Amino acid sequence: MTTIEFEETERAAGEGFLRLSGTVDEFEGYAQPHASRVARLSEALAASFRLSRADRSTLVFAALLHDLGEMAMNRDYIKRAGPLNGAERLDLARHPIIGEQEAARAGAERGAQLLVRWHHEWWNGCGYPDALRGEQIPLEARILRVADAYAALTDARPFRAAGTEAEARKHLTLWAGLEFDPQVVRAFLALEGLAELRSYAREAPAQPAAPSEPATGTSGMEDDNQLAASANESKQ
Repeated sequence: MTTIEFEETERAAGEGFLRLSGTVDEFEGYAQPHASRVARLSEALAASFRLSRADRSTLVFAALLHDLGEMAMNRDYIKRAGPLNGAERLDLARHPIIGEQEAARAGAERGAQLLVRWHHEWWNGCGYPDALRGEQIPLEARILRVADAYAALTDARPFRAAGTEAEARKHLTLWAGLEFDPQVVRAFLALEGLAELRSYAREAPAQPAAPSEPATGTSGMEDDNQLAASANESKQ
């Protein structure tokens, strides 16, 4: 993975957030570092949109802290295999608000706190917690949504295996205009040469195809596309 570089004035805070993100990753059961990967993908996207250095730093800090609320809630279902029930989905939908509060306690500035709050907002208005729509959602939060989804889909979790790069890219494409800002998806798909783009999916041994059972091709990724109707997306 590429090392995150902080400006001298940001180094103490950035390194502290980086350490905290590792604790969150461990709690969530990611097989590989997740938050730092999301931060690097977000930073690359921010550069492609020519965001200012200050805005990019705010986005990186938010990416490192984006799932802090899940750790603060400390629910067993975060790592449990199988779908969440309705009450659990409603409960988990609180994590961006709690994350906003925890980011404030950790010393993040207000801009980063708000990006943590809005990192599950959807382009079509069906996200949470504030049901923001389209450009009501700050560009940095739209970037964070795409980077977080891709990184989550291509890493193993306790409740599912990692998807491939092709599967994750297909997911972003299919959900552009619904969950994701289409412009951000196009920019993401144009990224290349980043170690963070590599999937952690294990290559399965070659086996002859069964003619009577066509492959589904998504490795359970259907469960990662909608919080309101799906448990596993809410576990991203």
